[in-house]
Amino acid sequence: MEIFYFIVFGAISLVVAALELSKNNKDRINTTSAFNSFKNNYIVVYSLMMAGDWLQGPYVYFLYTTYGFGKGDIGRLFIAGFGSSMLFGTIVGSLADKQGRKRACITYCVTYILSCITKHSPQYKVLMLGRILGGIATSLLFSAFESWLVAEHNKRGFDQQWLSLTFSKAIFLGNGLIAIVAGLFANLLADTLGFGPVAPFDAAACFLAIGMAIILSSWTENYGDPSESKDLLTQFKGAAIAIASDEKIALLGAIQSLFEGSMYTFVFLWTPALSPNDEDIPHGFIFATFMLSSMLGSSIASRLMARPTLKVESYMQVVFVISSVTLMLPIITTFLVPPSNVKGGGISFGGCIQLFGFCTFEACVGLFWPSIMKMRSQYIPEEARSTIMNFFRIPLNIFVCIVLYNVNAFPITVMFGMCSIFLFMASILQRRLLVVSESHKSRSSDWTAMKERVSEEEPLNI
Repeated sequence: MEIFYFIVFGAISLVVAALELSKNNKDRINTTSAFNSFKNNYIVVYSLMMAGDWLQGPYVYFLYTTYGFGKGDIGRLFIAGFGSSMLFGTIVGSLADKQGRKRACITYCVTYILSCITKHSPQYKVLMLGRILGGIATSLLFSAFESWLVAEHNKRGFDQQWLSLTFSKAIFLGNGLIAIVAGLFANLLADTLGFGPVAPFDAAACFLAIGMAIILSSWTENYGDPSESKDLLTQFKGAAIAIASDEKIALLGAIQSLFEGSMYTFVFLWTPALSPNDEDIPHGFIFATFMLSSMLGSSIASRLMARPTLKVESYMQVVFVISSVTLMLPIITTFLVPPSNVKGGGISFGGCIQLFGFCTFEACVGLFWPSIMKMRSQYIPEEARSTIMNFFRIPLNIFVCIVLYNVNAFPITVMFGMCSIFLFMASILQRRLLVVSESHKSRSSDWTAMKERVSEEEPLNI
């Protein structure tokens, strides 16, 4: 392996270690032992859930090829997963609000375990069923757990600012360290120990089962709106009205869809971008470097959110602009760096520049997750939290399905340019969200001050 990859990985590792070890009192939030126990329990469960998800990623495409399926068949399997998340995700999200978030988290575990079991079958219909189950599970992973956390955090009376600590730690471990370890562990099981590409899915099922046991034994139930009078259609209408009537919620949903749509598209684009001439690149090591970059971003986010005077809505504008610039690099290098016509070999100079940019983009992803979680906890009403969060995923899944279906129809530079434009649009909408939220707070404070003046004047009038 070229020393270049080790230099990049080592440099990012040093920066992450320096950030974590150099935290001072300004970067830390003073909490209670009861909160720390609650936070650690959630982080353990979330890390196990993410381990079950990350273990499947490196080998799912390869497993399908070993069963003899071509690119078209595999593409349809992936589309089924995203389509399932789009069609059924909103329904299960509404059921989570109505029937309980703890039940929804357990449903995630059961559904994903069943999805893992289907990987043992070479039958296309069985694998398709597994992708549909996986799509439902993904919707629950990115809505039910966060909804349970926010509701339970508020129910126990913890400080609102402490939520940011849980979010940043969960992303640092679950979307960073766990992803790296899961990738290495999957490689150990499938290749080093020779158990084959289905072994990581069996390991994922085991981690999910352990997490489910912890949920069953230590979590309490909480609800959005348990009212028996509300059916699913009424919940859908309520969530749609909430989005349409509150500009802040609508803006937040648009921002999330634009960023996550670009992020999932990037997943399909980075490999051909770094190896346009079939260069020999270490995919697993680069993936680990990306996850380390995400850890760097979440570490920076924890510092930023620890400062009560710094608004999430403010610094996220900069994050979106930086991410937009990084995804323009493949287009820029096409014009500035002479293309190589040599097949194979190591990564090109243009590829090295792009890799730096992609690592920066992944750092922005690490900043995005805890920050968007914090904003969702502020703006989305509790009674329909899971429903609204899954509403946000509908345009995201439509976008990803369209990209997957047309991935060979457009040049890769066009795809990156489209993602860059979407990210810049997200920065503009983030600016609008900041303006709207500050205006709302200003009106609220003026109304409160007016009521206080009236209450002070009333005794004088008497």
